[in-house]
Amino acid sequence: MSIPVEGVVPPVVVARHEDGSLDQVSYVRNINRLIDAGVHGLFILGSSGEGVFCTASEREQIIADTMEAVKGRVPVLVGCIETQTAKVIEQVKAAEAHGVDGVVVTAPFYALGGLDQVEEHFRQVANATSLPVLAYDIPVCVHVKLPVALLVQLGLEGVLHGVKDSSGDDVSFRNLVIANREAGSPLALFTGHEVVVDGAYLSGADGSVPGLGNVDPEGYVRQWNAFKAGDWETVRKEQDRLARVMAVARLATSVFGFGAGVGGFKVALKHLGVFESAAMPAPVPQLTGAEQDAIRDVLVETGLLSA
Repeated sequence: MSIPVEGVVPPVVVARHEDGSLDQVSYVRNINRLIDAGVHGLFILGSSGEGVFCTASEREQIIADTMEAVKGRVPVLVGCIETQTAKVIEQVKAAEAHGVDGVVVTAPFYALGGLDQVEEHFRQVANATSLPVLAYDIPVCVHVKLPVALLVQLGLEGVLHGVKDSSGDDVSFRNLVIANREAGSPLALFTGHEVVVDGAYLSGADGSVPGLGNVDPEGYVRQWNAFKAGDWETVRKEQDRLARVMAVARLATSVFGFGAGVGGFKVALKHLGVFESAAMPAPVPQLTGAEQDAIRDVLVETGLLSA
């Protein structure tokens, strides 16, 4: 078994109406836009996809809407993120029923029990499904950094088939790439660090999962195509430009973390005419009017929006 995708796999942002309910029309509009831009897969219900904020019925609706919109055009990976193993397996089974192509799973959290329990968690999830399982390394949220040696060992045993690295630890990611290569590359490795994708490709990553890819999917696809062609000057230039676009996720001062980053992406998508609203899941507020104006300025300055 292997991960059925490489390249650019955006973590799809969820659209909501002003009352907080799911905006299925805007969500599907973005999915079609991403596929038309040439992305190689979609990752839903991760951090940008509000996986931990959604109710069970919202999760079901988002997966159903995604699979109906995609119609097999690209692989779909689904985030299954919960505090403990039984809940994760329940989410995996629900995703499996929709015919998804893989699941992305974090370490267990809230009741932290050490790396032995983390390892057992991944083993039990893998044993419960025929789908390929990717580990989601995001210590800022689950308070566990997945060690390189553990990931490679689980890859060699066929427990894990890939890693989505959102740790922000580029030294660790480089070491993971080296160790994975020396072990025969049992894992497909993806970086979630939007502003250093060029470095990840240079080190040997199999693709990227950039939240900013919702805002500028064409840029990340151009970068991937240049990487595959060995055109490193274009890879670097695209990354420099994308780093400037990434300001949309850093401008907010009224909120921080998820609210600022994903909130910035939603505002940008609203300015671009993709989303009708920049509403966030309760209790996260929308960005202020001044912050939304500043994001529009970034889109204009970087050529994504006309003045």
